Amino acid sequence: MRNRVIVHCRFAFALLLAAGISAQAQEGARHPITFADMIGMHRVAEAQVSPDGKWVAYTLTTPDMEANRGASNIWMVETAGGAELQLTRSGHDSSPAWAPDGKTLAFLSSRSGDSQVYLLSMDGGEAHPLTKLSTGADLVKWSPDGKTIAFTSSVYPDCKDDECNRKRDSEREKNKVKAHVAEHLLYRHWTHWNDGKRSHLFVVPADGSAVPRDLTAGADYDIPPDERSGPGDINFSPDAKEICFTAVTDAMEAISTNGDLFIVPVAGGEVKRITTQKGFDGNPVYSPDGKYIAYHAQLTAGYESDRWHVMLYDRQSGKNENISEGFDRSANELAWSPDSKTLYFIAENETQMPVYAMAPRAGAQPRQIVADGYNTAISFSADGKMMVFERTSLMMPAEIFVAEGDGGVARQLTHQNATILATLEMNAPETFWFDGAEGTKVQAMLIRPPKFDATKKYPLLVLLHGGPQTMWSNAWGYRWNAQVFSGAGYVTLMINRRGSTGYGQKFTDEITNDWGGKAYIDVMNGVNFTLKKYSFIDENRLAAAGGSYGGYMADWIATHTGRFKAIVSHASTYDKVSMFATEELWFEEHDMQGTPWLNPESYKKWSPSTYASELGKFKTPTLVIAGELDYRVPYTQSLEFFSALQRQGVPSKLVVFPDEGHWVLKPQNSQFWYKTFLDWLATYVK
Repeated sequence: MRNRVIVHCRFAFALLLAAGISAQAQEGARHPITFADMIGMHRVAEAQVSPDGKWVAYTLTTPDMEANRGASNIWMVETAGGAELQLTRSGHDSSPAWAPDGKTLAFLSSRSGDSQVYLLSMDGGEAHPLTKLSTGADLVKWSPDGKTIAFTSSVYPDCKDDECNRKRDSEREKNKVKAHVAEHLLYRHWTHWNDGKRSHLFVVPADGSAVPRDLTAGADYDIPPDERSGPGDINFSPDAKEICFTAVTDAMEAISTNGDLFIVPVAGGEVKRITTQKGFDGNPVYSPDGKYIAYHAQLTAGYESDRWHVMLYDRQSGKNENISEGFDRSANELAWSPDSKTLYFIAENETQMPVYAMAPRAGAQPRQIVADGYNTAISFSADGKMMVFERTSLMMPAEIFVAEGDGGVARQLTHQNATILATLEMNAPETFWFDGAEGTKVQAMLIRPPKFDATKKYPLLVLLHGGPQTMWSNAWGYRWNAQVFSGAGYVTLMINRRGSTGYGQKFTDEITNDWGGKAYIDVMNGVNFTLKKYSFIDENRLAAAGGSYGGYMADWIATHTGRFKAIVSHASTYDKVSMFATEELWFEEHDMQGTPWLNPESYKKWSPSTYASELGKFKTPTLVIAGELDYRVPYTQSLEFFSALQRQGVPSKLVVFPDEGHWVLKPQNSQFWYKTFLDWLATYVK
């Protein structure tokens, strides 16, 4: 049966590919990318190669405009090449994980309400739920012997069973009083209020012969989601008798970036802490020979953007060792070779994300084994001979690629967006360097509009990235898609100013307590350099736009120069003192070097609001956007900024999404966001 389905899918894929090639041949059929093109694209993620190296399971999500959400299913593709095969159709499935024998896929699904662990046999038949907890499941992992599945679930620490959790949730739901009550920090995070639950570690027999067991029962701490360190923060030992996991145990979580590694017997028993340094320890991976646990660590307390070092924990001696001190990049997604002689990881490097390999010893020099592209989600076959990963670029949404285990030339496996891409005209990014503040070299990328004519003059859109400790990467994105902006007729400029990652830790650190200093000079120097380098840009039609810290920089530009004709400020920080209502206080306290009452000078100096004191200071027409559920940068920051613009008589518009947080994620909201964004630019720049 499966073979017949595969043949049918291959035939269908061949027809689609032929249609794509035909569209490519008809140059007149190509058109500049629009929001409609982008929102119709399929989003590939969570690729996992099977133990025998023959298949890759992955998640495919397609936005559903009518339902106003993403429909997510599990797909599969042969590593030898061929058609993509859809395995599930509920539209609520994610996180595929292979059983060690390759005969079963575990995955998460919310098809029946809460997220639960489901199992799907590769011999055929329907998927069935393994867990039925009222509190749901997350972060699913198989044990090496295939007998146990580990997952996390958010529970009330004092509840001893699921019935207790179910009853308490039911009582909360029925209660007419919906007040949030807090007696400690962190009381809310991203888009949700903390309600007393903690993320605990559970195990369940893979055959369903027993109910899930809480290995961290009673613990008043969290096993964090994949925000900080990736989804690999729980892993089994090679003998399947022990699990290593990351937990956040500091009493005041809002000011701490600390997370430590713990080990616990799968059979249950004492939970033992094995790291104690004050930065974050995560992504634990046991060596196949069982001697070590490799993990990555940030060594600076209270700094969420510190460099990720590769660490080794010796299971016999209990010694922890930093083995990548000489490597000035941040290591993520650690993996071992089968012989325990090589460690693999990815690390941002100058707009790209290469795959690296290094010997597991101090002083070993990491080497790039996959140098091209922005690569993520690496996984290896059981024999280590095959490496699978996702690759993306500013010209292509993520697709799955395969290479030999030791690197080399990569081969593309999936072509989920080939048909759409074949109809689009897009230009590749051009990369260049210029002198930023204090003569430091700064990198930027520029994308020309489709159907480019060098004899014409084009408006320039300067995109300002967030973080501030992130970077503009040569990778596809859906929230700030540079190709869609260029497709609307703009030259799009992305500057990796001071504070960006991927250029060494010193470059990243230089934005600390200097938010509007060197970073602002870098941006303005980059604009000046671009205008001199590219004669087709109209210096009288400049616009700037950014979100989060990029929104801050947009506000800073609005209060420091009238050079731009239009500004878009999304989820911006406008007043640093009132920004202390954020949930992750460690961020403000680190970057401003203290609290508002201990270091008020910095909070005043780096607040755009400080420079709005003069009537008529603002000049630039500004679009202000925020999400009411944004607890990272409270939306009142945007309200304050808009009020100041209006009081000074500056053309401005406020858009607040009551059902969005820091990012605009729902398809219909995203459509409105892009239309409002482009309409604003067209009014004042185009």
